[in-house]
Amino acid sequence: MIEVQDLKKEFDGTKVLKGISTTFDSGKVNLVIGQSGSGKTVFLKSLLNVYEPTSGHILFDGRDIMQMSRDEKQELRSEIGTIFQGGALFDSLTVEENITFPLDMFTNLTYREKKRRAFEVMGSVKLDGATKKLPAEISGGMQKRVAIGRAIVNNPKYLFCDEPNSGLDPYTSNVIDDLLMEITEQYKTTTIVNTHDMNSVMTIGQKILYLKDGLKEWEGDKNTVMRAGNKNLIDFVYSSELFKELREYLLKADKSSI
Repeated sequence: MIEVQDLKKEFDGTKVLKGISTTFDSGKVNLVIGQSGSGKTVFLKSLLNVYEPTSGHILFDGRDIMQMSRDEKQELRSEIGTIFQGGALFDSLTVEENITFPLDMFTNLTYREKKRRAFEVMGSVKLDGATKKLPAEISGGMQKRVAIGRAIVNNPKYLFCDEPNSGLDPYTSNVIDDLLMEITEQYKTTTIVNTHDMNSVMTIGQKILYLKDGLKEWEGDKNTVMRAGNKNLIDFVYSSELFKELREYLLKADKSSI
């Protein structure tokens, strides 16, 4: 579980995060949504301590990152998996070597143990048969699965994902969403996903945090977002004609059931 308490972040006097408080539970996929400039990326990077917050508290299972020593922060990093928007794979390393990389960095496992763990993960993310290929030799969807495999190879307690479906077709996006859900529930991971993908919101949004202008505008889940009374959220979620039509259908269904 990650608790965020009155988180604020300024850059040269400009307030980007203006006091956000929320809780992200383990074993759930927690989505952070909002328009460009809403503060999503700064929020995620503050949780990862890439940016040091101006004030507030971030507690990882009760441990306040703002109070940690350098060694304690390093230990926490070994418990975190990160999926970057572009994948950030090493072009010169094979799929297997990319996935094994965190084991080389953070563990004292033997070569055989690392190899066994890498093959377990490659099976979990359905990369059998691609172990010796380079990133340039596989599809964008497979590259995303490599990035997920690398992020989970250390059995992280916390998984951070920045636009994991960016650039993918709808079918492959659904595959990635299903995989994130499966991993989160299986390992009881605290998973936080920054996304613009409304399909992800509707399918895996077990908790949804909507940010606007550096503030928490709304929070709920996929079952309540469709009927939310917040106008800004409605305008954001129903920006496409498809979702506008879906909302109208749901509202009519609600009225007919009264």
